[in-house]
Amino acid sequence: MIRCFVSLFFCALTISSLAAQDVTWLAEVNTPPKELSTSGQAGRPAMVGLEAWQQERSRLRDQWKTFLGAYSFPELPLQMETIKQERLEHCTRRLVRYQAEPGRMVRAYLLIPHDPADAKLPAIVAFHGTSTGTFDKLVGLDAEPARHMGLRLAEHGFLVICPENYLWEQNNYKASTTAALKNHPGSKGMAVMLADGMRAVDVLLSLDAVDPQRIGTYGHSLGAKEALYLAAMDDRICAAVASEGGIEIGFSNWDAVWYLGSDVKQEGFPRKHAELVSLIAGRPFLILGGETGRGCADGERSWPALHVGQEVWRAYYPEPVQLGLLNHGQGHALPWDAGEKVIDWLDAYVADRTSE
Repeated sequence: MIRCFVSLFFCALTISSLAAQDVTWLAEVNTPPKELSTSGQAGRPAMVGLEAWQQERSRLRDQWKTFLGAYSFPELPLQMETIKQERLEHCTRRLVRYQAEPGRMVRAYLLIPHDPADAKLPAIVAFHGTSTGTFDKLVGLDAEPARHMGLRLAEHGFLVICPENYLWEQNNYKASTTAALKNHPGSKGMAVMLADGMRAVDVLLSLDAVDPQRIGTYGHSLGAKEALYLAAMDDRICAAVASEGGIEIGFSNWDAVWYLGSDVKQEGFPRKHAELVSLIAGRPFLILGGETGRGCADGERSWPALHVGQEVWRAYYPEPVQLGLLNHGQGHALPWDAGEKVIDWLDAYVADRTSE
């Protein structure tokens, strides 16, 4: 266990220095509002010694895993098969199916760049938003080109996996949650999403073309929630972007049964998503917010939770702090220019990252 803590600390301590070059606009997103007070912030870990923080970090993660009823099946054979594929201009778009857990298969698209410049490719787990077409928009099979982020990332040289969320496995979200949790009594819907996200990383690591030191994650809305949890709970993720997911529990419908359930609304509920941000600290994490409008989940109100992670970063990890908020102010959307910033971020902190 001590060896595990030392390994985690070394990885987190060195990771900020592994980027070849920071994004040029880092100061625009990592500078909190002047009026932000750090006193009495819920979810802020106590500032302790380095070794003690690693133990605290492990304890926080275990508490979240216990609450979620988290599970994973890393040794389970993938049994991956190709359903169909097509060659596009910059990549091959391959629909696959693999075993996520015993008896349950998940579909995903793999976007594999043509003629890669590197022997090993950087990779992204890209999560889709709430849509009847599930991952179609993400991989370029539906309208709204700005939301084709999986395809856009593949065009920039990333090998991308876009898993399909479990919520569409049955007729409605509640039925899908009931079915998915049948073999996991006591688990939350978010535990399924986390397990599926970790399984997507397993798929990437099974591919010879993927660099295991350069795996990031991205998601919008529903997908942002998955990206947040995957980055917080899986150290194989070296950088993340969460667009309009609602960083704190009160910002979105986190109480839905397919996410965390009604426990989060009970008086005295002890967990805060600021703790998840603190678990990510040491690895680059960008929140995209739209500020106002129907369904808008993030914006300036996201700063207190994000600032908790910044405090942890500054206490234990080298500068600069690569945790920030890009507030585009255009509601619950992903404007094209904001998507370009997402690509910049993942280029800098995943693709251009130097392996240990």
